[in-house]
Amino acid sequence: MNRLRLATLSLSGCSGCLMSLLDADAWLAEVAARADLVHGALVDAKDWPKEIDVCLVEGAVGTEGDLRWLQTARRSSRLLVACGDCAVAGNVPALRNAGAADLGAAARAEQGLPVLLPCVRPIHVHVKVDRFLPGCPPSPRQYQGLLAPLLGISAPVVPPARFG
Repeated sequence: MNRLRLATLSLSGCSGCLMSLLDADAWLAEVAARADLVHGALVDAKDWPKEIDVCLVEGAVGTEGDLRWLQTARRSSRLLVACGDCAVAGNVPALRNAGAADLGAAARAEQGLPVLLPCVRPIHVHVKVDRFLPGCPPSPRQYQGLLAPLLGISAPVVPPARFG
């Protein structure tokens, strides 16, 4: 079995969705044995890699840079996954859509800050999304359920939560 080429991409959001993946703890050692992380916060990659098997995208599209990165990720990824409510539905980043017409565009440009798009949108508005992991953030179990079959490993059996 070839090693899975895995990438992560963080757009306008808090980065908590990919932090939740780290809560899978020891199970990540099995992932590391079968996958190569080719792009993300933990990888010193200057250019976007080609031929990605799975790209996990968190955050919404709120800047021109977000849109360019997302389109690049889509072109090179076999499976693109919207991770978390910001990527799935816009969530908190989209709150600026309610009347914040000019958030200091001239000052932002002068300071070299990202150019904001008129509206923040979830990623499926801009590119085809293959899978959705809702939640704020998605649980480690959701990530395990997504990645385990792709890696040919089993997800840990966790008993359902009990309430009451």
